[in-house]
Amino acid sequence: MFTGIVESLAQVTDIQANGTNLTFTFESNIAHELKVDQSVSHNGVCLTVEQLVENTYQYKVTAIDETLKKTNLGKLQIGDKVNLERCMPASGRFDGHIVQGHVDQTGICTSIEDQNGSWLISFEYDESSNNITVEKGSICVNGVSLTVVNSKDNGFSVAIIPYTWEHTNFHQLKEGSIINLEFDILGKYMQKIMSRK
Repeated sequence: MFTGIVESLAQVTDIQANGTNLTFTFESNIAHELKVDQSVSHNGVCLTVEQLVENTYQYKVTAIDETLKKTNLGKLQIGDKVNLERCMPASGRFDGHIVQGHVDQTGICTSIEDQNGSWLISFEYDESSNNITVEKGSICVNGVSLTVVNSKDNGFSVAIIPYTWEHTNFHQLKEGSIINLEFDILGKYMQKIMSRK
């Protein structure tokens, strides 16, 4: 389980196809703290560390076909950066919200407004999956816990402070960028229960 508070960025240094899977090599300043079999969120996708590259700050993970179809990982190229978060320790604090590392669907960035001290970023997504946001509710975008503003049936906006802009890959977003979305787990359960009535 994660909280959507990004610890570091990782850069793609290699991508190898293995059947329908992709094995990624990432370089990160926290790689030396990782261990094989550890769960790490990459742009909100929970992946297992498979190998630590000796005498480097690099490690390898594999994304299977199902993951590649439902996330933006399949669009990564060498040099791209992803948001990293290790799973939350039992003694940790919830600085964000409950994040499972299971992306529900992708969305698209429709606008980025520089508001002279913050950025208002808007996203749209396919509403046919019945995922919802609520005003001032939680949403996880590329692994980052954020608060929803301007909620609508097929989209929402988020306000990004300078710290988040600088310390996540949000500063690399542009109109048309594909992002990973994990909707609030409590909202998903409530929606499921209400749909049965």
